[in-house]
Amino acid sequence: MPRKVYDQIHARQVDTLPVGKHADGRGLYLHVASEKARSWVWRGTVQGRRREISIGPADVVSLKSARMTAEDWRRIALDGGDPMKTRDEARRSAMTFEEAARLVWAEQVEGQKSARYSQTWITSLERDAFPVIGRIPVNAIRQGDFLRVLAPIWTERHATAKHIKQRLATIMDWARAAGHFEGVNPADGIERGLAKVAHRATHHRAVPWADVPQVFAKLGEAEGVAPLAVQFLILTAARSGEVRGMTWAEVDMDAGVWTIPPERMKTRREHRVPLSAEALAILQRVRPLSDGLCFPSRIAGKPMGDATLSALLKTLDIPGVPHGFRSSFRDWAEERGRVRREIAEMCLAHVVGNAVERAYRRTDVLEERREALARWGRFVRPASADVVAIA
Repeated sequence: MPRKVYDQIHARQVDTLPVGKHADGRGLYLHVASEKARSWVWRGTVQGRRREISIGPADVVSLKSARMTAEDWRRIALDGGDPMKTRDEARRSAMTFEEAARLVWAEQVEGQKSARYSQTWITSLERDAFPVIGRIPVNAIRQGDFLRVLAPIWTERHATAKHIKQRLATIMDWARAAGHFEGVNPADGIERGLAKVAHRATHHRAVPWADVPQVFAKLGEAEGVAPLAVQFLILTAARSGEVRGMTWAEVDMDAGVWTIPPERMKTRREHRVPLSAEALAILQRVRPLSDGLCFPSRIAGKPMGDATLSALLKTLDIPGVPHGFRSSFRDWAEERGRVRREIAEMCLAHVVGNAVERAYRRTDVLEERREALARWGRFVRPASADVVAIA
């Protein structure tokens, strides 16, 4: 009667064996790191060296499958091959482009970026990329595949197509780093195979700087939290998302400084905003409204929506968008405020200077920016103007 080669572990023991490594035969072991962490490994001699190669978690790979894999790897090693290389090649060939994209989204986008950006990131691929190349193995993706995705939308929806191109490149960079793809990223230089698109500069609609005091006063006649948020946005030259997501934990009222953490900044760098007397006055008015968000929405614990401030300006017949007030400030600084270019740009949290200059700059010139925004505050809200009331 033939000797059993696998007879040390029974299926009912896989979930009960204690911590340690348990031999099953032919190089197969059950590695129990803890009660919930159990995995199969194969030990053997590969090209003259002792190796231990992971087969997979025991809750995913059955005892029968682990034995079959161990037997295959033992034969490969006896023939002079490398079971690990065989395993990795099989994994690479099995992963599709859609699977790779969803892994990148889950690891690098979802939870790391804003909810709106995260949703846009994946839905753009679901709409335009997955139907075309989603089922292709990621290791078989070529530039022609990306051209089939981008060419139909490159001119008609150029802004979206550029974002999708960046996402395709990111996915393939990840696939190469993770060992699922070899060679040049198919997104590199792909523009040479796409139609030329005439550049059309677009600008956010901005209120002329000379009219900002009148707009500020008009906001002061409105009621609610949203007008306050816009007034604060004007005074700080901040972005809409930065203001809407602002929390009291970020504010030092005594020092007159609002510190925006890196994860809420477009540049992914911490940014300190000096608060003028006018900005502090607005914060004092909204302080009783919430212990969390400075400018809370009607839904407890939730920031205002992206369109809330834009809708307010439209309702008040103000000819601009929230982001445009940053341009208003920049033009005022240039034409009226006598603010140095570098200071004005740093007030807007723009990156100033080349890499060497930034490396040697050890300060964020907070006090110079404080003076610039103080002058802007006095211009925007003359002493006689009222700050908006809360309903």
